[in-house]
Amino acid sequence: MTAITAKLVSELRERSGAGMMDCKKALVENNGDIEAAVEYLRKTGLAKADKKADRVAAEGRVATAQANGQAVLVEVNSETDFVAKAPNFIQFTNEVAAAVLASGAGDIDAAKAAAFPGADNVESAAKAQTATIGEKIEVRRVARIANDGPLATYSHGGKIGVIVALKGGSEELAKGIAMHVAAMNPPHIKAEDVPAEFIAKEKDIALSQMTDKDKAKPAEILEKIISGKINKIVSEVTLVGQPYVLDTNVTVGDALKKEGAEVVAVARLVVGEGIEKVQEDYLAEVAKAMQV
Repeated sequence: MTAITAKLVSELRERSGAGMMDCKKALVENNGDIEAAVEYLRKTGLAKADKKADRVAAEGRVATAQANGQAVLVEVNSETDFVAKAPNFIQFTNEVAAAVLASGAGDIDAAKAAAFPGADNVESAAKAQTATIGEKIEVRRVARIANDGPLATYSHGGKIGVIVALKGGSEELAKGIAMHVAAMNPPHIKAEDVPAEFIAKEKDIALSQMTDKDKAKPAEILEKIISGKINKIVSEVTLVGQPYVLDTNVTVGDALKKEGAEVVAVARLVVGEGIEKVQEDYLAEVAKAMQV
């Protein structure tokens, strides 16, 4: 048997485009014969899967999992929304989230390396899905929160996933606030979290918008006017200052205060966030294909 060296694995990886662990496994399975390993990767679909690596997977689903004071969000991407809505894909993403939760992974590299039933790990399972489905399937992001108190996850149509952890309060309240975060996406939890630079900039804007008559008022009155405007803006960009989506007569802060609770951590993932989507002209594509 030929020794399985790093150089041999690297050569196979370059030829096939498959992942390093898949290349190593292929070489082991074929006694170090690189030609047989290439054929093995092609037959298993792993080489084919990696040829799709340059394609954009901006659709998909954010799956959630929660147990024993731990909760995770995992974004799994596909190329089309059609695949993202398929029952098999939904089941796969749920299984990925469960695997990531069980592994203790808190970052994407650890999540991809997590053990997965019937595969070497989560990453190889995603490649197998790519080979089966024919679209690039990618496990892209993960978020994890641990909490001794109330903890809740919320998924909005599989497109937005949220985790909320509270100190005090109830699971029901945590769930409601998770729904609020999904809908409103507040940039900050409380006023103390708002950067000083943001407040200074808003003060300058508020001052520039004032009339000469207002600017001529005594300094203490001018400060009150500006402070009122800044407080309103801060309320709009903080979770506790926003009207609660489940009862717009009160703020989230009011709802928390009623149960003697506070928000200690929030995580929110949106499918395809930050990915530049390719705009496909399907009509032109079909017309081109018919000319061949």
